[in-house]
Amino acid sequence: MDVIARIAEELAVKPQQVSATVALLDEGATVPFIARYRKEVTGNLDDTQLRFLAERLGYLRELNDRRETVLNSIATQGKLTPELELAIKAAESKTLLEDLYLPYKPKRRTKAQIAREAGLQPLADTLLADRRLIPEQFAAQFIDAEKGIVDTASALEGARQIIMEQVAENAEVLSELRERVWQQGIVHSTVVAGKEAEAAKFKDYFDYAEAIHKIPSHRALALLRGRNEDLLQLTLKPALDEQVEHERCAQVVSRHLQVKDTAKPADAWLAETARLAWKIKLFTRIDVDLKLKLREAAEQESIRVFASNLKDLLLAAPAGAKTTMGLDPGIRTGVKVAVVDATGKLLDTTTIYPHPPRQQWHESIETLAKLIKQHQVQLVSIGNGTGSRETDTLVADVMKQYGELKFTKITVSEAGASVYSASELAAKEFPALDVSLRGAVSIARRLQDPLAELVKIEPKSIGVGQYQHDVNQVQLARGLDAVVEDCVNAVGVDVNTASVALLKQVSGLSASVSENIVAFRNEHGAFKNRKQLKKVPRLGEKAYEQAAGFLRVMNGDNPLDASAVHPEAYPVVEAIITKTNKSIRDLIGQSQFLRSLNPVQFTNEQFGLPTVSDILQELEKPGRDPRPEFKSVEFQAGIEKISDLKVGMKLAGVVTNVANFGAFVDIGVHQDGLVHISHLADTFIKDPRDAVKTGDMVKVTVLEIDVERKRIALSMKSAVDASDIKAERPGRQAINKQSKPSAPQQGTMGNAFAKALGR
Repeated sequence: MDVIARIAEELAVKPQQVSATVALLDEGATVPFIARYRKEVTGNLDDTQLRFLAERLGYLRELNDRRETVLNSIATQGKLTPELELAIKAAESKTLLEDLYLPYKPKRRTKAQIAREAGLQPLADTLLADRRLIPEQFAAQFIDAEKGIVDTASALEGARQIIMEQVAENAEVLSELRERVWQQGIVHSTVVAGKEAEAAKFKDYFDYAEAIHKIPSHRALALLRGRNEDLLQLTLKPALDEQVEHERCAQVVSRHLQVKDTAKPADAWLAETARLAWKIKLFTRIDVDLKLKLREAAEQESIRVFASNLKDLLLAAPAGAKTTMGLDPGIRTGVKVAVVDATGKLLDTTTIYPHPPRQQWHESIETLAKLIKQHQVQLVSIGNGTGSRETDTLVADVMKQYGELKFTKITVSEAGASVYSASELAAKEFPALDVSLRGAVSIARRLQDPLAELVKIEPKSIGVGQYQHDVNQVQLARGLDAVVEDCVNAVGVDVNTASVALLKQVSGLSASVSENIVAFRNEHGAFKNRKQLKKVPRLGEKAYEQAAGFLRVMNGDNPLDASAVHPEAYPVVEAIITKTNKSIRDLIGQSQFLRSLNPVQFTNEQFGLPTVSDILQELEKPGRDPRPEFKSVEFQAGIEKISDLKVGMKLAGVVTNVANFGAFVDIGVHQDGLVHISHLADTFIKDPRDAVKTGDMVKVTVLEIDVERKRIALSMKSAVDASDIKAERPGRQAINKQSKPSAPQQGTMGNAFAKALGR
């Protein structure tokens, strides 16, 4: 298979663009580097296209490697015909390739193999070729007690096993029937008898049915989790009318065996062979294949959802370089306090106990006020965990009693803070600091710069995925690492303040080289220009080429070092300076003048129009941050726990997670509410991300509350009335006439939260 041509066709681009990109990837170039600095080479492919290209390149190369293995294996057996070789070389997927290889794949000794060893292959071949033979009479000549063929029945059974295996390993038949069942098959789930109480969280799937190709990823993963925990039984039916479809699929096999409804003696025997081949061999394999396909599709979608949410979270607006106090709330164990300066350097820590059992409310207010005044704190970052609203009230009292203190309080997600606290990275960063206080530091820093702090935490621990622990962990890690890499390089990194965790996400930099950069910085002081990076041990020319454009040197010798202009393109800027007779400092920020320039005048053999245009845009706002302006949400006073909520309340909230079925919103009651997709907008939307993204501040209306189950249904519609609360929501329907879903199909609570199972 021509990998280049195939990818070019899928991307609808020229083969030259693909081959040039593949060459760059093979040389070790990263996607962010190629997307930003090699536009002329790739024909301006964007980062999304490049990620797809890199993934497909890996898949198709693996396919070609497997193809060679298969061809060699069959050739070694002496069974590689020209027709088979052509079919294998034309296979466009791993599934089809394995289907073609199936008859020749080394396997355990089967009943068909035993029958062949007993000399029954001629019996099978003859009955297929001559339907006029009477099977029982013709089989009599194959009786051989020494070979275990004691009568005609055992001879015919051996011949049947041979034919069944042959048809079950026929790629064309297998592919046709697999696709047929995928389009018409029904997945039916039931609770394992006697485990009703244990499986309560899967109640909506106790008697549930849905077309397999229509099951959305979150429901598929919930079903598969229930099965893996031995709480649900999943049965695949070939169609709604199970019995009729089994007969039709058997007819497909009969048609392949060229069995016709005639009076020939062997036809009835062959028809029964076809039926058994379908039921015993083909459907059994297809059942496994399609459940695997369902899982893989669900995992891919789950990873996509997680990656999308992670990107939104990492690119959330930073509060900026301000002295910040981080509060990690706790009730019995106290509220952990950490103060960091504008660069994130730790200044002070303590623990206060304003809540029961100690109830040192006034003492805690005095302690916070003293720290805020002493360090001139501008922001107070409050983690949203247990005790968050109570702690928010405490800080509000500080603001009331000490009006002269000018600071802003903001609630942030503390997801992953405890993971960071106990990590090796945190131990290196704060070896003498108690583990419990490290979380407060993280909470403070993630308000200042979410990206710089969250890269220290394993993405899976940040809590913005759906069923992330159920999916392929290697693929998940690869997908999330790509998101982190793209986000870090899109923003750029200040080389004089960045941590090792942040630096190692920069294009071309390994963990060891990142450590060397920090060590060099600590020994020699702040970098004054990008050229100094070449003095860092093990940071070679290739790494410098990949990383330099994404590393910023603020207030250094050369203003361009604080921009996204790559050092290799500095000659272009020098040409602009010469042409315009202006200094670099006179050019930077002069939007009107820069836009008046014709970029074509500054192109050359190395740098084309895309690069020159990027340079001019960068000179307008050097080092511009693609992240939005910082804003904060203020939760409604007096609404601190789920029991404080009333149906119809209108509240402010922040989106914490977006799934395929809706969005979760923090409204300040320690339990996120769910806005079902049908309530995200006044008009129909297919994808929740068309309406919201993680980190968005939204206005919601409370639709329904279940205090006992800690479930809150919300709406973002501009107008909500009683019909919205009781109206039936689109969702699972029991499409098997013999099964009715036990879960209610009406009401936001019963429907929306069933979809959120397992979050």
